Amino acid sequence: MRDEQGERGLAMNDSRRDSGQLLVWGLTVWMLSFPAVPMAASSSIPRVQEYPVPGGSYPHDVAPAPDGTVWYVAQKIGELGRLDPATGQIRRIKLGEKSRPHGVIVGPDGAPWITDGGLNAIVRVDPATERITVYPLPSGRAGANLNTATFDMRGVLWFTGQSGIYGRLDPTVGRVEVFDAPKGAGPYGIATAPDGTVYYASLAGSYIARLDPGTGAATVIEPPTLKQGARRVWADSKGNIWVSEWNVGQVGRYDPAAHTWKEWRLPGKNPGAYAVYVDDQDTVWLSDFGANALVRFDPSTEAFDVFPLPSPGANVRQLLGRHGEVWGAESGTDKLVVIRTP
Repeated sequence: MRDEQGERGLAMNDSRRDSGQLLVWGLTVWMLSFPAVPMAASSSIPRVQEYPVPGGSYPHDVAPAPDGTVWYVAQKIGELGRLDPATGQIRRIKLGEKSRPHGVIVGPDGAPWITDGGLNAIVRVDPATERITVYPLPSGRAGANLNTATFDMRGVLWFTGQSGIYGRLDPTVGRVEVFDAPKGAGPYGIATAPDGTVYYASLAGSYIARLDPGTGAATVIEPPTLKQGARRVWADSKGNIWVSEWNVGQVGRYDPAAHTWKEWRLPGKNPGAYAVYVDDQDTVWLSDFGANALVRFDPSTEAFDVFPLPSPGANVRQLLGRHGEVWGAESGTDKLVVIRTP
């Protein structure tokens, strides 16, 4: 399933570095402020809060930063945004002509790293200077439909592309490598386990894969439910791999040590498990398109809690968090959303 993408044509200046591999784009920055929404009062019940972003942004992924701000990508308008939740202020950074960013994470260097399908490249933005560095995919790898990224324990960035590829970038040398996925189109979510092992999920292929950090080879791991549509993955502190199974409205857990699976169907009549994230308490969170809600799953009790979203048709496509907070991007409403846990 390919994400909807718009088109625009804003000319930008660029300069090439002598390696021929890196492109550094000139940038334009906007400042946009919204009235801050009062923080929810302390409570034993998790509280949901939304923050508007510029209209037409189609925010896709979010990445909470260590300084308390939150990065997000505006896919339709080719921007990176930075929200200050305390004030509601948003800083907007254009990423380059034809940019269509999909994913964003904060790397070990503290910078936002972006998978940009429009540029067909990995993009880094310096959080202090806002200087943009572009790492294009190798020639012959056009149209990768880049999706999501993760850093392994060595500081290497791994990424997926729905056209049927996955790859890695070593920032120390700026080299991008691309591999063909075992079953063709579908690589989507990707995450790193506590032992440093990287796993990705294939939406079209309905499997997860474990990556060899040396050779880059992918080992396919099949969930019990056929054609389940494994969309995103995350690891808990014990190394279990959690999978959002989009086609069947389930969450799955794979135990790499025992090579065993267990799956649970989300509550409701027509659940759509899109994103999955495991917080620092090993609580599992999912976004449910069918219920227009964020869903909490307790692995110890196998119980679900459903938290409806204030805005209809939110379509939260990805979740990331920090202690006491789980953040998502509402692509359907041009808002970011956070659920704060006591």
